[in-house]
Amino acid sequence: MSILIFLIILLVLVLVHEFGHFFTAKKFGIRVDEFGFGFPPKLAGKKFGETEYSLNLLPIGGFVKIFGENPDEENTNGPDAARSFVHKAKWKQAIVLFAGIFANFLLAWLLFSIGFMSGFPTAVGSEAKGSALKDVNLVILSVKPNSPAAIAGLKSGDKIVSAMHMEDSGEMHMAEEINPESLRAFVIEHDEAEIEIGYLRGQSKEVNIAKVTPHAENGVPAIGISMDEIGIAKMPVLSSFVEGLKLTLHVTKGTLLGLFGLIKDSIKGQGSLASVTGPVGMVAIVGDAYQFGFVYLLSFAALISVNLAIINLVPFPALDGGRLFFLLIEKIKGSRIRPRIANTANAVGFGILILLMVVVTYHDIIKLF
Repeated sequence: MSILIFLIILLVLVLVHEFGHFFTAKKFGIRVDEFGFGFPPKLAGKKFGETEYSLNLLPIGGFVKIFGENPDEENTNGPDAARSFVHKAKWKQAIVLFAGIFANFLLAWLLFSIGFMSGFPTAVGSEAKGSALKDVNLVILSVKPNSPAAIAGLKSGDKIVSAMHMEDSGEMHMAEEINPESLRAFVIEHDEAEIEIGYLRGQSKEVNIAKVTPHAENGVPAIGISMDEIGIAKMPVLSSFVEGLKLTLHVTKGTLLGLFGLIKDSIKGQGSLASVTGPVGMVAIVGDAYQFGFVYLLSFAALISVNLAIINLVPFPALDGGRLFFLLIEKIKGSRIRPRIANTANAVGFGILILLMVVVTYHDIIKLF
């Protein structure tokens, strides 16, 4: 099920991206030869007007074949050259290239907004003005590897509902309140003594019990979790779109900073794939999001949409950002880059991207064992 959901999300995100290119190319009178669902080999195709709409075997996205995007003799000097991408004004070419990126940002905004309308998980104290939180729970945000909590089987997303300790007298001592402060105090009070944490996982209403023994961490007893009180913030339509835009911008900023940091560390020779997740890792994340509920799945799809947009902005050959960079060079030098050079650079860039994907996927698989 997780694989199927991931493929559907990926298909939607890529098709939205490609539709941005398709729509603007059509608007500017550029010939579009094919809009493909999935990647070849082709299963079926139907031509409407001058564009063929194809269904392909590999359901991992889609593509749009724009006449003249990769310059050759036909689209540069052929009989239909006037409708070629390369013969359009530079600003029109830039809009067509950027449209896919913009479409992914719009999709993320829409998904986040739908999340706020449906009821968005929000930390207590950070809810938008005028919204009230419902169904507030103490939620585990992360679990430190090899910590008492990890050994006991606690996971991020678990909702803590109780904490108790069996005294030597046989009397059960329970935490009176369940919030971050009271749970920390309870853990400190029972240093090196076994406590029982009651928790809910996913959509199940069955209370699970994890037996945890706190250990001193930097001199303070802890079980190895970070936590916060999370509730559901449901907002009116207009407010949802406002907050959805704010969240999209916030996620975009965070993703840009993260990507900049990764590139910076790589240049210094300190880069690591530990923080990079490929298709295999994403399938696992989809499984977790699906268990937590529909809104979490929407949020995940929105996050991936923002990531897809930003990655495509990188000025690297074969990506939209690389093609935009070539346009900038052409604008500065006042003439086109030789087709052979541009096409070779894009082909090499595509090969490097495929190789990088293989390495990241291999790293994902290694992390499973």
